[in-house]
Amino acid sequence: MRRHLLAKELAKQGVRLTAQRRLLVGLIQEASRHLDAATLLRIARKNDPGINRATVYRTLAMLKRRGLVDELDLMHLEGEKHFYEARTDRDHCHLACFRCGTILEYSSAAFDSFKKEIAGRAGFEIAVMRLEIGGMCQECRKMRAADKQRESRADSASSPVLNRKVPRSGDIQVSKAAHGPGSNK
Repeated sequence: MRRHLLAKELAKQGVRLTAQRRLLVGLIQEASRHLDAATLLRIARKNDPGINRATVYRTLAMLKRRGLVDELDLMHLEGEKHFYEARTDRDHCHLACFRCGTILEYSSAAFDSFKKEIAGRAGFEIAVMRLEIGGMCQECRKMRAADKQRESRADSASSPVLNRKVPRSGDIQVSKAAHGPGSNK
């Protein structure tokens, strides 16, 4: 998947880029992960301490209106935050790990086919398609399996039923209660 070149697309559309907008567009373009507005502002202020929150939100709104970024909630893993990413040349799914918060992007011919099927059956022209899937990533699944193995070993080591010596047929003894009914004290 390739991201649209945001600055180039904006220039084609005749959008004037101030130095602060250029900075924000560049940060979104080069981001290795999905950014929320507060994180974008924090990173931008490292380069330009004068940039303000309103500039960030106005720039994000302008990019959304022009179809250059997607706004995602990513399964609300971090509450009500919204995240932004530069639009790519291909629609894709976001896989959100409920355990560690990792977000993976997934695209395939099957997803493209599904999109065409929906459009064809519903008679609907799809402009954008988003799919978010929540579950557990491969690394967390491995850690969970290892945790279960450790728990299983710990349980078997401490279980009195599993560690009790099983008497052989000649070892069985029946004892009477010393202070039960009918006993002499």
